[in-house]
Amino acid sequence: MTNPSENPFAVVTGASSGIGYELARQLAEHGFDLLIVAEDEGIEEAARGLRRDGQNQISAVQADLARRDEVERVWAEIAATGRDVDALALNAGRGTGGEFVGGTDLADELNIIDVNITSTVVLAKRVLPAMVAAGRGRVLITSSIASMMPGTYQAVYNASKSFTQSFAEALRAELKDTGVTVTALMPGPTDTNFFHRAEMDDTPVGAGKKDDPALVAEQGIKALLDGKEKVNAGSAKTKVQAVASKVMPDKVKAEMHRKMAEPGAAD
Repeated sequence: MTNPSENPFAVVTGASSGIGYELARQLAEHGFDLLIVAEDEGIEEAARGLRRDGQNQISAVQADLARRDEVERVWAEIAATGRDVDALALNAGRGTGGEFVGGTDLADELNIIDVNITSTVVLAKRVLPAMVAAGRGRVLITSSIASMMPGTYQAVYNASKSFTQSFAEALRAELKDTGVTVTALMPGPTDTNFFHRAEMDDTPVGAGKKDDPALVAEQGIKALLDGKEKVNAGSAKTKVQAVASKVMPDKVKAEMHRKMAEPGAAD
């Protein structure tokens, strides 16, 4: 981003596809220049696609956010722009499905923790001080309705989303008088590569109907720009499920999640 721009500036992680790409696209449509991040080579193609859609300045950074040095490199790339970050979408995340004992791999679960939790905390820690000093900024943290229920057969993933949900709400409370808002985006099952990568194609949730990532992102960006606390994003069915999760006992939610995520149980 060498040429001066009057546009606001946003950073989006996990932006090569799915919800992250749609978040970036929505922000571009709202006039933001972007720095987008993902671990795969698709981030360059995503940047090219976003450039074709408008006159916004788009930079891409390929980085593995499971690695602390790579997270810090992303921060260095942000700082090198010399620009204030007006909006920060901490969306990068991954999951894995299967039995915790005898099914899933520890390395995969630690990777989930590093991507979903550690990178979110580090980038928030790096970016937020300047936002607070400027007295303005918008932060979106992608949580999940999974944060509200015990994750039978997705134990570490759901726990990581419970962390990000609590983290988002705590930051919002701390920053309430600073001019900086924090919004939690809480999608349900969404039509992205998430379930395939998590090896959950043979589960009811993996094989079932899912929400449109463009709809999820549209609702998320609206909530972000409006400074909302959180948004249960997606279809009406997803929103009903989120409301029901608030009143169900954890034991019931754990059994419901079992039926959704049990390996080999897809019709």
